[in-house]
Amino acid sequence: MITNLIGRALPVLALAALPLLATPLSAAADVSHAQQPLRGASGPSAQVLLPLFDAIEYIPIAAEHREGYSRTLYKHWNKGLDPSDGCNTRKEVILAEAVEAPQVAAGCVLTGGSWVSKYDNVVVTDAARLDVDHFVPLAEVYDSEQTPWSPARREAYANDQDSPDTLIAVTAASNRSKADKDPAEWLPSDTSYHCVYVATWVATKLRWELAADEAERQALLGLAETCPAALVSYEPVP
Repeated sequence: MITNLIGRALPVLALAALPLLATPLSAAADVSHAQQPLRGASGPSAQVLLPLFDAIEYIPIAAEHREGYSRTLYKHWNKGLDPSDGCNTRKEVILAEAVEAPQVAAGCVLTGGSWVSKYDNVVVTDAARLDVDHFVPLAEVYDSEQTPWSPARREAYANDQDSPDTLIAVTAASNRSKADKDPAEWLPSDTSYHCVYVATWVATKLRWELAADEAERQALLGLAETCPAALVSYEPVP
């Protein structure tokens, strides 16, 4: 389970390095009823690769709906991919993103190791200073569900390790600064990460078929203007 941070980051970091594949759709397009992006020949779960502007157009537009939200609706930090190792999802993400792997004692107690928090470009040498952030926060997911999700789907999102993008280990300070804000309200303090951040946000929304409100959409389009080479890569969840 201990994987170098570079391995998790490559699919995302590559987004800004690749050329555009197609002409962006008009920003005025009606995306409330946008067609689904083309997928690979292997089926609906095949990887999708889109220019950032095009990818934004595929996110449905809908008003947010926070009434009834509770964080407890999303059962998170379950037993992880390997229940026998004593590490829950949170600890497994921290282990996977270590630049220098920590020692793992009984009960998944971590000592040593080092990490780079991408939101603020801070080097962390104590796992206790890390939070594992849901890239699209749980409250924002609730706001963006097009129809109410089942408890199983909410748990699947809250513990999603099948994508390198859904969960990310960052400093507790940066995570709490972000809270449940979308890109219209908050961006990482490390400006060099903004293009990757917006591409990852869009990829996560598309992977989970989440909507965006108009303010969020306009913020994403504005950020895309500064990231002309960015691509969005994601695998849709069935």
